[in-house]
Amino acid sequence: MTIGTLLIANRGEIACRVARTARRMGIRTIAVYSDADAGSLHVASCDEAWPIGPAPARDSYLRRDAILDVARKAGADAIHPGYGFLSENAAFAKACAAAGILFVGPPAGAIEAMGSKSAAKQLMEKAGVPLVPGYHGEDQDAAFLEHQANRIGYPVLIKASAGGGGKGMKVVEKPVDFAGQLASAKREAAASFGDEQVLIEKYLIRPRHIEIQVFADSHGNCVSLFERDCSVQRRHQKVIEEAPAPGMTEERRREMGAAAVAAAKAIGYVGAGTVEFIVDAGGDFFFMEMNTRLQVEHPVTEMITGLDLVEWQLRVAAGEALPLRQEQLAIGGHAFEVRLYAEDPARDFVPQTGRLAALRFPAESASVRIDTGVREGDTVSVHYDPMIAKLIVHGPDRAAALARLRQALRGTKVAGFTTNIDFLAALAGHPAFAAGEVHTGFIAEHEAELLPAERPAEDTHLALAALAFMADRQRAACEAAALSGDPSSPWHAVTGWRLNDESHHTLRFKDGEAEREVTVHFRREGYRLDLPGGSRDATVAAGSSGDMIVTLDGVRSAATVIRDGLELTVFPGGGLPSRRLALIDPLLAAEAMAEGQGARFTAPMPGKIVQVLIEAGASVEKGAALIVMEAMKMEHTIAAPADGTVSEIHYQVGDLVEDGAELLSFERSA
Repeated sequence: MTIGTLLIANRGEIACRVARTARRMGIRTIAVYSDADAGSLHVASCDEAWPIGPAPARDSYLRRDAILDVARKAGADAIHPGYGFLSENAAFAKACAAAGILFVGPPAGAIEAMGSKSAAKQLMEKAGVPLVPGYHGEDQDAAFLEHQANRIGYPVLIKASAGGGGKGMKVVEKPVDFAGQLASAKREAAASFGDEQVLIEKYLIRPRHIEIQVFADSHGNCVSLFERDCSVQRRHQKVIEEAPAPGMTEERRREMGAAAVAAAKAIGYVGAGTVEFIVDAGGDFFFMEMNTRLQVEHPVTEMITGLDLVEWQLRVAAGEALPLRQEQLAIGGHAFEVRLYAEDPARDFVPQTGRLAALRFPAESASVRIDTGVREGDTVSVHYDPMIAKLIVHGPDRAAALARLRQALRGTKVAGFTTNIDFLAALAGHPAFAAGEVHTGFIAEHEAELLPAERPAEDTHLALAALAFMADRQRAACEAAALSGDPSSPWHAVTGWRLNDESHHTLRFKDGEAEREVTVHFRREGYRLDLPGGSRDATVAAGSSGDMIVTLDGVRSAATVIRDGLELTVFPGGGLPSRRLALIDPLLAAEAMAEGQGARFTAPMPGKIVQVLIEAGASVEKGAALIVMEAMKMEHTIAAPADGTVSEIHYQVGDLVEDGAELLSFERSA
């Protein structure tokens, strides 16, 4: 069968990624979207897009009926589920088959076979696939399970049988803690999966998480596309993945590949799948689970094999045989993938939401790939996973690939909320990681270096923020001069000249809970900055791609400061982490809002309206205070940038506003 039209039953970066391959293959693509995603990148990436319901996933992306209804109306031959949502839903696979639509995934029976961790391990045991010592049976009596734990020997791991993502998973170090941890695991399992059944396994110390990419067709062929190391995790969620696994021998690779293929064949598998293994310190490997879908980290496999796994999926789903045999497959070089998230590592990786005030990536090439489902200006909402993008790099060997990863991270700039980018840079730069000493406890073991206690902003951060502000003033003055009738008028100058006086500006910034002050003194060529750590001479000029060329005490470098209203995100370069600061000087707030993006009367950050100082229809003069909002424990005044009329007010006192929300409508006087 030939696939002419493909419906992609997903969103975000995976929907964009599937659409990219389908377009290259000449396949028409259909997107589906919730109310929250109407303007999203995956909608724009497809030939057509159909609405399927409200923002919550249960009311849209998890609605089998709505998706199949769109597939019928749009004339789809096949449905690609991506990963997450309905990708491992056997009922959905069956419904597709009943509707005469190809499901780009394994048979429903294979999904069901691997849907229960306990049942899957029983199947694997029969197939001769190595298992971690443990109990995977149906008897869920608490006393019996405790007896099994005592038999296995502590520490043990309690895992939700129907689970994933770390939910319903507890490590028990000693017998006295077993009963309480078992009860907790069962509650989590019931709440997350509607099934409180658990299994008990020996907990391995400093293990590695290595998975094998398998691919099978409907003609009885099955191959291993080698391994990925996914050991570095936080809260049982992968952070950085690489292929091949460091330290892997050819003999062990063949053994693990053969075990993975045996696992796939044992359940009559068809399509792309991943067999996950836990590997102990001695190198022995044990089956964990099989993911019956494409994995988030599949790009590293594509980078080292030169293959397009989504193309393979579509061809296999259409009934074709695998394009290559096992002996035709080979590893070329090394690849890394990091997951860029809207989250705060310093606060236990709590997810962040807000508008992407800036989103800039390094240029893509044969060795650098960016998979994303968002654009600058988009909003990361509370409804879906907060992943912003995946950065994937390739090199001829691990050291070269790691160097490219560090470079790619330095070239990635995100503003609008806190992300994990500095944490990723710390991981990529850690000596133990560079040495390949990876294991599932890596982050906990090196927490002090990877998640250091928060310190005040460096003088360099403050200097760059002040210089960016002054550069904005200079640019605004030049624009005003160009538009005026007298471009040479001294009133347009921002050189700081004063008769019989030295001119200076004192700027104050919010830095976490503290305030930092920078005094900017004008000099004939540049500025002198009085900073908390002392004075520094500085110059600033515009660079390429929005960068600044800055000289501090004679040292010249490129830096980036992204300004969003009163908030500045500083990217210093030179190994220093980024920093978010907020301009808080009340005398400059109105000016900053008028010159920057705040001139559109948008909230510079999430906050609360504490005062509305005018009424709709009121005529105001330039500089008049209009609205006062509270954010970051400070009040920010939104002022009129020119004489005009306030035509509409969108919020009232007490209202909470999102970052970037339009606060009022304003019409300038003619």
